Amino acid sequence: MSDSDDGVMSEGLQVELFHPESDRKPGDTNIQRFGFDIHPIVFPVALLLIGLFIAITLLLGEQAAAAYSAVRSFFEGNFGWFYLLAVNIFIVAILYFALGKYGTIRIGGVEAEKEFSDFAWMAMLFSAGMGIGLMFFSVSEPLYYISNVPGFFGAEAGTGAAGVAAMTQTFFHWGFHPWAIYGLVGLGLAFFSFNRGLPLTFRSIFWPLLGERIYGWPGHVIDLVTVFATLFGLATSLGLGVAQVNTGLSYVLGDMLGLVAIPTGTIPQVLLIAGITAIATLSVAAGLEGGVKRLSTVNLYLMLVLLGFLLIVGPTQYIFGTWVQGLGAYFGNFLELAFFTGTLGSGGGTVGAWTVFYWAWWIAWSPFVGMFIARISKGRTVREFVLGVLFLPSLFSTLWLATFGGSALSNTLVGNGAALATYNDVGQTVAMFALLEQFPLGALSGLLATLLVITFFVTSSDSGSLVVDHLTSGGKHDVPKVQRIFWAVTEGGVAAVLLIGGGLNALQTAAIATGFPFAIILVLMCYTVYQGLQNEHEILSSEKFAERIADLSDQEEISVVTSGNETVTEVRGGAETEGGD
Repeated sequence: MSDSDDGVMSEGLQVELFHPESDRKPGDTNIQRFGFDIHPIVFPVALLLIGLFIAITLLLGEQAAAAYSAVRSFFEGNFGWFYLLAVNIFIVAILYFALGKYGTIRIGGVEAEKEFSDFAWMAMLFSAGMGIGLMFFSVSEPLYYISNVPGFFGAEAGTGAAGVAAMTQTFFHWGFHPWAIYGLVGLGLAFFSFNRGLPLTFRSIFWPLLGERIYGWPGHVIDLVTVFATLFGLATSLGLGVAQVNTGLSYVLGDMLGLVAIPTGTIPQVLLIAGITAIATLSVAAGLEGGVKRLSTVNLYLMLVLLGFLLIVGPTQYIFGTWVQGLGAYFGNFLELAFFTGTLGSGGGTVGAWTVFYWAWWIAWSPFVGMFIARISKGRTVREFVLGVLFLPSLFSTLWLATFGGSALSNTLVGNGAALATYNDVGQTVAMFALLEQFPLGALSGLLATLLVITFFVTSSDSGSLVVDHLTSGGKHDVPKVQRIFWAVTEGGVAAVLLIGGGLNALQTAAIATGFPFAIILVLMCYTVYQGLQNEHEILSSEKFAERIADLSDQEEISVVTSGNETVTEVRGGAETEGGD
């Protein structure tokens, strides 16, 4: 029997035993005109709401900026505890799914094969996950904390103890918590789309609660909130990234090399957004395999080059010592930091201004990253998926932060203090370049860092447009090229207009505000994913499944591996092995 016949038969098994009984198909009510393939409600309503938000921002001007500040203060002041509690729930849930009996369930069904190599998969995880953020905050955040020590630690500013506090707090913000959010969202989307044959949108995760109603207004509302969270979480990262590109080019080409004076400000940043969005549009047009995968791989190589460069020319021993000590302090204080609100004493300022913003930003960013991770993770087991998404990127992030943040702390505590002085004078967007200037080939490494921010900008934009495409096309896995290009241009336009209307404050407020209702959705999602995995496990462990496999073994080559009370089935081209409970 041919491989294609095997695939068809195995797919039939997946549909027969695991797909819900429904006549609905992803995108079955879509409107297909002018090269678009759009959901008749989600697409136009999302555009209308986005347009209204932008119009209000521009028309109200200073009033809008004041309103954004008030909204941000409201959420940070009243719901900080909820963000902290919710993200801890996500970590517990995803570890339970991976380390328990559900860990052997394969995303895509019993016969699913990996679409991408492990290296390509990891490269796309990093590029979509938090590349721009790591470039922006890896130097500036530790420098801020060494002068403004988080109240949790009670250390004296400018001391070695403040340095430990700075790295610990930074590791906490960029470690397991954000990747737990991404992993939970990615797992839920991948499971319900690939294992249940439901649309690749957030509405599908609520099938255990809503059933067929996911195709009605409850599902429309869920997807609309997701579109908003995705667009504004993405716009926040793009706003941060373009600010760093602008100041980086100005600092390296102007201050360091004296070649050309590049202006900084809103207009240059809007022009940069236009140029980089044009590049992202070309990548989007090339598709997932031709564009996103290749650029993500280039991104990872550039990251490794810049990381290796600083490890060699920087204070190598200091960096590794900072990494190990920082990890020890991070793990040692993990639970206390995870639940620390600052309510009973000092330290609330750091929680509100930093931790709550980060958690809300990650949650708003999670539909984009989670859906993208889901799209590229078919064929991996739940355990492999969770361990890959949760641990490897987190540990790499801590090494990156220790390298750049540790070098900045070394310059501050035992060096000339130039990095901190420049940070205090110019701001956080130039911190990375001020640090690189302290080492050999500073201008060259500064240009490499700028290039890396640009490529992260491009991969974030084209990955984001791919995700919004899925949301606004009824959950189809493949959408027209014209539609992908449309959303890439729209994302750049939203970031540019919000920069004009209210700067980064508007973008950050939008991320925090949309993150709150989405956090509630994710808490509910923990239960629905549990229900889905439990149902799948019951079927895999049932006599009916074993009998069905026994029937199929006469027609195609199937390998069934039984361990304890768990049955894992794989369709292969090798010899037959039968088994069951």
